[in-house]
Amino acid sequence: MGALDEPLTKLVGDRTAKVLADSLKLRTVGDLVHHYPRRYVERGQLTSLDELEIDEHVTVLARIEKVTLIPFRGRKGDRLEVVVTDGRSRLSLVFFNQGWRQKDLRAGAQGLFAGKVGVFNRSRQLVSPDYQLLDEEAGSEAAEQFAGRLIPVYGASAQMPSWKISLCVDMALESLEKTGWEGVGEPLPAELRERHELIPLPEALELIHRPRSQADRERAQSRLRWDEAFVLQVALAQRRAADSALPAKPRRAREGGLLDAFDARLPFTLTEGQRKVSEEIAADLATEHPMHRLLQGEVGSGKTLVALRAMLAVVDAGGQAVLLAPTEVLAQQHHRSIVEMMGDLAEGGMLGGSDLGTRVVLLTGSMGVPARRQAMLDMACGDAGIAIGTHALIEDKVQFQDLGLVVVDEQHRFGVEQRDALRAKGEQPPHLLVMTATPIPRTVAMTVFGDLETSVLDQLPAGRSPISTHVVPAVEKPNFLTRAWERVREEVGKGHQAYVVCPRIGDEEPEAAGASSSASKKKRKAPEDAFEEVADAGAASDERRPPLSVVETAGMLVKGPLSGLRVEILHGRLAPEAKDEVMRRFSAGEVDVLVATTVIEVGVNVPNSTAMVIMDADRFGVSQLHQLRGRVGRGSAPGLCLLVSDMPAASAARARLDAVAGTLDGFELSRIDLEQRREGDVLGQAQSGVKSSLKVLSVLEDEEVILTARTEATRLVAEDPELGAHPDLRTALAALLDEDRAAYMEKG
Repeated sequence: MGALDEPLTKLVGDRTAKVLADSLKLRTVGDLVHHYPRRYVERGQLTSLDELEIDEHVTVLARIEKVTLIPFRGRKGDRLEVVVTDGRSRLSLVFFNQGWRQKDLRAGAQGLFAGKVGVFNRSRQLVSPDYQLLDEEAGSEAAEQFAGRLIPVYGASAQMPSWKISLCVDMALESLEKTGWEGVGEPLPAELRERHELIPLPEALELIHRPRSQADRERAQSRLRWDEAFVLQVALAQRRAADSALPAKPRRAREGGLLDAFDARLPFTLTEGQRKVSEEIAADLATEHPMHRLLQGEVGSGKTLVALRAMLAVVDAGGQAVLLAPTEVLAQQHHRSIVEMMGDLAEGGMLGGSDLGTRVVLLTGSMGVPARRQAMLDMACGDAGIAIGTHALIEDKVQFQDLGLVVVDEQHRFGVEQRDALRAKGEQPPHLLVMTATPIPRTVAMTVFGDLETSVLDQLPAGRSPISTHVVPAVEKPNFLTRAWERVREEVGKGHQAYVVCPRIGDEEPEAAGASSSASKKKRKAPEDAFEEVADAGAASDERRPPLSVVETAGMLVKGPLSGLRVEILHGRLAPEAKDEVMRRFSAGEVDVLVATTVIEVGVNVPNSTAMVIMDADRFGVSQLHQLRGRVGRGSAPGLCLLVSDMPAASAARARLDAVAGTLDGFELSRIDLEQRREGDVLGQAQSGVKSSLKVLSVLEDEEVILTARTEATRLVAEDPELGAHPDLRTALAALLDEDRAAYMEKG
């Protein structure tokens, strides 16, 4: 066992080790020394208090301005109110029945204060915060601990404040120093460190936790940034090398075949971008190694058309192609639009079908037995050249005659196991095309999808209309919400249609949609009261109401602002036939307003829809809002998107909404989204940003490091594929690729 693998119980004792494990998932010395400070503060450099977020757990450095003990009226007890300041803004610290703290908390003293930010009487406060005074005259422990150096501020918890973590880290560093850092290892090859002027790992770990200056901090971060970038890029380089060694059947479109016939019927010309990307894909398909390509582009840039042309080329070459969609609604929409685009070319072998045609079948989990059986038969015997479906395509009993191409739409919604199971259905590995719903920055593509070649569509097809987006602050300006419904009526009056999007279906427990458990216990409102809740929410206390739902919202609209219009609902729990019927009627113009969940987020194409109102818009991610907005403005009439929110103007949630309203550039919005999500776990499947293997490296800001590390990693893996000469690098790689991530890399 190496020094970094030592359990923390030996170092800090059972009780502290349990708190570190339970609250911060820190179990070994290695976990602790790699738990880097989030930021640093200098003595006298106070935290900007007006930037604190509600419900965030914070550690602030501030000066005590005023201390007041307030007895309760008519009953025993008191409230100690301490006002701290950064020189501009103020924050209240409240202690109940703890008047004795007046002795410590004196006006003028400086300290670190940690707690969860709440609101009382529209002012921010911390209730019963933990604190550590930096009072040199009183000889405080913290003043001595941080003397002559920057004060590190760690990601902390209610049970383990930042300064206690700092004490534990100091103990770990002292323990490692005593052994001369034996067993710590050096993952970066010596010549690479020399080339890029990087300090040794022990020195970097010492300086990241105990910097005496900003220069110390920068040297440490520079080295640790390289560790993360290089080890990750080695993992991806190994994956690319393994992929390039696999065999695959070349798939070339034949002259005068299905693809040529389809192109001849297109009522428009391809954009320059669509032509270029199609050529890149065709070149990949023609090789004897499986294509691994990422197709990304702006919302509405025509990714589906490019993917369809690739599928037709594979069918031309005698193979079959599969399009895997994340939801039944999207699978049905893809099937409907592809059959429409192909016409009689989608009816191969059927009466009235083209001689050049093939069959396009749909397979979803809730289809009836006869329809499923026929679709599976068509796939197994090869009559169906194109299969479109959900995870039902992955089932063991689904067989293909000659699977040549797998197209995955909305990659992040699929477990990698599902993608892998589908690829295993080919005799040889099929070619793979992954489509992202929204664009992602180049360096993100090189990390999240580092084993894929990337193609980008950045032109919108001719005829697309601009979309104007506005934030509707329901609390501050209730009349704006009234006007939003008037705008929907106006669009319908012009013969157009509209969407209203809600975060929740309405019959399930609110926790499922992200509401707090205490909020879920509140008495449910009648549907007609639902929108009054939006306007009242800002006056409420810290608790947020449950998210608005499709069922309640539709009921309110029918009885209220949209009475007389044809309003329907759509969500994932409707029966498949009902979902298909609602979408068919909406596409045919028989429904004026569709109240839906995010099932309409991707792929739904109704050019007559011009308006969208997104309720509780702050509960959606930036990229998700951009994706939803892409459902309007798909025809000749301009699109309108209204983002309804009850969040206050100065909040980060409103800043996100303002960013969406301020630009239609998906690449820019994806950067903002990534910043909000803390960059996620770049190797894992989840996109939530809850767990991150990147602590110092920023895939947004460290482009140069990532590019250089990629080049260095590719060179090293070419020279030493199994890393035989680099045992410490191999160990670091094993630590990065725990079981889950190793499976992810393996399945590609």
